[in-house]
Order: sequence, then structure tokens, then C-alpha cells
Amino acid sequence: MLLADMNADAVKPVADELDQAWVQVDVTHAGDIQRMVDTAYQQWGRLDVLFNNAGVAWARPLLEITEDDWDRLMSVNLRAVFFVLQACARRMRTQPPIDGSELRGKLINTASIAAFRGGQNYMAHYNASKAGVVSLTRTAANVLAPDRITSNCVCPGAVDTPMWTRIDADFAEIEGLQLGEAWRRRTSLIPLGRPEKADDVAGVIAFLASRDSDYMTGQAIIVDGGLVVG
Repeated sequence: MLLADMNADAVKPVADELDQAWVQVDVTHAGDIQRMVDTAYQQWGRLDVLFNNAGVAWARPLLEITEDDWDRLMSVNLRAVFFVLQACARRMRTQPPIDGSELRGKLINTASIAAFRGGQNYMAHYNASKAGVVSLTRTAANVLAPDRITSNCVCPGAVDTPMWTRIDADFAEIEGLQLGEAWRRRTSLIPLGRPEKADDVAGVIAFLASRDSDYMTGQAIIVDGGLVVG
């Protein structure tokens, strides 16, 4: 496994704990993407699974989103997702199948239920980026199926992470709320009755990376405790 992150101070301790390789990468730079893929190939000679998980988010009222807001968010959430996927797929299609499988590789992207909930206030740019990830996932599934490469994405809901802490603070400033109030309102709507944790998503990612999902492609799997249907 190769762990990649822009923040070396964050990724190195995780890599050390798991005894895995790591690389510092800014996925908005083509050279860094290629270096990341090359590093994996130099170590293992192939690439079986990509987990394409880079993403950023912040809240802005619709009429106050600037060109800089739009471009910075799209550069990570959609542009980088595409070019990382492209670089990995180019390598995967040239390699023999994974041992014990008919597949040459698996592409897993992180989208969001925001792709299906465009009415979410103050998140128009984020919603659009995640809808783009779902579309890209499905297009890649169709294009790469003859190469025996699958493409799926996972769509989390309100996950208890530093990203949501940032969004909560933005909502507080925009609406004059107390810190934590936007998060409380959001999570109070979850039918399963608790906020989502990273581990709730990790199990689905592990399934998509496993051979149990070999016959799945083009899917956007919602993992949100029931928010979309609630």
C-alpha cells in the first residue's frame, strides 16, 4: 500500500503505524501525480487499486462564490480526481490481471451525497464537484470495462471529520449561529440516529477494493445513515 497526502506531517505517522510506504503529493500538480504512480510501480511493479480520496470543502452563499473559490475547489475535487484516475488507469490497462481475478485494476473515488442534494445551502460549488465525480466514475466504468478495470464511487453523508468542523464554522459565520449548531442540525436528521464516522465509510471502501465487488462497476454507493431517504 502507498499512502499519499499533501501534508507529510499527517501521512507519515499513519504510514509508520501501518508499516506502509508513503509519498507527499499535491494532486493538483501533474508532476506529483505521475511521481505518485511511478513510486507505486517502482515498489510493486503494478497497481491493483486506486482510492481517489482527495477533497476540500467550505461554505459560501451562492451569490458570493468567487472565481477563486470555484477554481480552488474544482482543482482538487474534480480536476485532480480525473487526472489521478487517468494516470492510474493508463498503467492498469497494460498490466496482467490481478491474481485470482479477471480484473486488471479497480478505481474507487470519493463522491458525496451532495451530488444528489443540490439544494444544500451555501455549497453549490461543492455539490457540483461531487456530481462531477459521480459522472466521471460512471463514464470511466463504461470506457474501461473492455480493459477489465472497474470504476465505482462511495458517497458519504455527514462524517465527523475536520472538514465538517470547517463547514460548521462557515455556517456559523454566515448565519450567526453558535459553533456546533449547523452540525447538530445536520446530524439530527440522520435516521440511524448518530453522526457518521470514518470507519463507517472505510468498510465500504474495503469491500470495493476486495474481490467480493469484482462484478460491480459504475456504482455510486450511498453511505449516510439514511440521510438521502430520510
